[in-house]
Order: sequence, then C-alpha cells, then structure tokens
Amino acid sequence: MDPVTLTTDRLLLRTVGPQDTDAVYDACQDPGIQRWTTIPSPYLRENAEAFTEQLVPDGWSDGSMYTFGVFLRSGELAGMLGITMRALGMGEIGFWAAKQHRSNGYITEAALTACRWAFVQAAVDRIEWRAEVGNHASRAVAERAGFTIEGTLRAATNNKGVRRDTWIGSLLPSDMGLPSTAPYLPARA
Repeated sequence: MDPVTLTTDRLLLRTVGPQDTDAVYDACQDPGIQRWTTIPSPYLRENAEAFTEQLVPDGWSDGSMYTFGVFLRSGELAGMLGITMRALGMGEIGFWAAKQHRSNGYITEAALTACRWAFVQAAVDRIEWRAEVGNHASRAVAERAGFTIEGTLRAATNNKGVRRDTWIGSLLPSDMGLPSTAPYLPARA
C-alpha cells in the first residue's frame, strides 16, 4: 500500500522519511520513551535512520505496518503512531509523544484518526492496544480513544530482555459507529 496522509484540525499524520531522522532521533532521547517502549536503549542515530529509511517504508510497502509521524500544523514532530498487522483483519496500535507535546491530546486525536482510517480503508476489524503495566499515560490515551481494557497478560512483553506484565485493550469498528468487514458474534454468558 502506498503511504497515506491524514489530517485533523490540529494535526498532520504522514509517513516519515530521511528528512525526519533528526526529529525522531531527538525525541527518542527521552528516557520516558526508552523506558516504556521497545525501541533500542540507548537510541542511536543509526536506529533513527533504520526506522525512517527502512522500517517505515517497508511496512507501508508490504502492508505489515502503517506508521504515521504525528506532526503539528507548524511541521514539528509531536509523536509517532503505528498500526502493526498481527493477523488477518487485526492490528496492534503503538504510539509515543514527544516530551514537550504531552498532555495536549495530540496522540489521542491521532489514534482516533488512524483507527478510523484502518477500519474504513485497510479492512481492519480489531485494533489491540498493549502497554506494560504501569504505563498510565499510554493507558489514558487508549481509554480516551475508546479502547475497552480487557485485562492483564502475564509476562506478555519482552522489553529489553525482561518479561513484563502487559495491559491489553481493543477497539472495534462498532465502537466508532462503523461497520465491520466480517460479522461479529459476541459471546453470550
């Protein structure tokens, strides 16, 4: 799939490339991003180059991962968001916010926009959110975006060689008033 650009009143969501390497590198020096995400730590310039020049374009090209830089209308990088395809019709969302742009609702706004696009344009019927237990900022974004928190998975994330418990939640097209590509038959207790 060719990369797409999405817009909101405040944001531009677009793919990142070599022109964004410096901004990605700078943002990922934040200890909070390194602590709560699975990016390499320390985060080296070559990690940013591999991300913007190989990982992101390859993900779009083969349909395995749809990565959006979250940019303010001024062009400044506010964060990053990706939907990684995990199974047919099922993706997993991940995101981070640049330190100076937290608590403005940008990532929630970006998540809602990207999820709507995935449901309508990419034939996704379920988007999962996962975060290490204790990552309250990520959980707050997920909850504000309408994700249903489904529970805790024991030892589900390997973050820098350490197994960690993980919160999991999901968002379905019906949560946004959209149709699914496949029928959904909820369990009956």
